[in-house]
Amino acid sequence: MDQDGANSQYLTEGRTLALTPRFSPNNDLVSYMNFDDGNPQVYLLQLSTGQQRRLGSFGAMTFAPRFSPDGGRIAFSVEASGATNLYSIAVAGGQPTQLTSGGAIDTGPSYSPDGSRIIFESDRGGSPQLYMMAAGGGQAQRISFGQGTYSTPVWAPKGDLIAFTRQSGGQFSIGIMNPDGSGERMLYTSFHAEGPTWAPNGRVIMFFQDPGGNDGPRLKSVDIWGRNVLTIPTETYASDPAWSGLRS
Repeated sequence: MDQDGANSQYLTEGRTLALTPRFSPNNDLVSYMNFDDGNPQVYLLQLSTGQQRRLGSFGAMTFAPRFSPDGGRIAFSVEASGATNLYSIAVAGGQPTQLTSGGAIDTGPSYSPDGSRIIFESDRGGSPQLYMMAAGGGQAQRISFGQGTYSTPVWAPKGDLIAFTRQSGGQFSIGIMNPDGSGERMLYTSFHAEGPTWAPNGRVIMFFQDPGGNDGPRLKSVDIWGRNVLTIPTETYASDPAWSGLRS
């Protein structure tokens, strides 16, 4: 759909659940989580041809895909034998590279705009927090230290900020911080709000919010100063927004 909710088109037929779509940098591929086989698996959809294919067969579940800035690789999570670790693989296929190891749940990877680093969510310290490491894996450094738990980190297009979801005191907040974890600010707080995605200008964030009761999830946007909160109209319930890059 357009960024204001107009001109919506359906890319999948609705036979199975499809979640967390992510655009490739050239806007022609979408990675997403498909429940076609019962367990979630990462699929690729080419917009220009409509062709779809499964990324590969790794572990019991694969999820949380995100493209590298050059569009050549995808980072994602693999659940196997009770552990969830991060992997990356070339979009063209081949053998995946394991980026993290251990018994923790590592998920939600997002590349820095220069492709050198990955920020992700991990409960290795006892609760879900944000960590940063080199794009090829290795030692990770924790960067979130506020109250509550952190998830769904996404690097801003300019590399100057990271958006995330924070859960604290029974409330969800959409926030931003500097890449080193400093300067944390909450932009929007609600009963349930999560899943931020950046506009190409790096100054507006879209996310989804569920007001509870009989109302389902809907899309909202807010600027990085916490102002201009808008509800994006959609035909029905909506979640997991992903903003495309600028079209060339």
